[in-house]
Amino acid sequence: MQIIETEKAPKAIGPYSQAVKYESLIFISGQIAIDPQTEEFIGGDIVKQTERVMENIKGILEEAGLSFEHVIKTTIYLKNIDDFQKVNEVYGRYFKNHKPARATVEVSNLPKGALIEIEAIAGI
Repeated sequence: MQIIETEKAPKAIGPYSQAVKYESLIFISGQIAIDPQTEEFIGGDIVKQTERVMENIKGILEEAGLSFEHVIKTTIYLKNIDDFQKVNEVYGRYFKNHKPARATVEVSNLPKGALIEIEAIAGI
């Protein structure tokens, strides 16, 4: 097992890693809208938060030498399932031709009051 850490994504806010490589898989921890430069939660609406989350995931993938084309599965946690369509619009900009498996669930709360959290699994 290998830990993957990058300055292109925020540091973990708990006792976990940004990502872990195990054999030919990369497991990316759930990302919320934290700016990796300031380490501050950016807040804002669901579109702004989703864009930041996707950029954080992109940074971790790049550190591992991968891209969104390598993502096998994502899980999206939404504070409000009514944001589903807006999230899809942003998400679709990152997954144009390649469409990984995905689950989307509504949750009662997320760290720092986030509206969205996304985790991903990528294959090498």
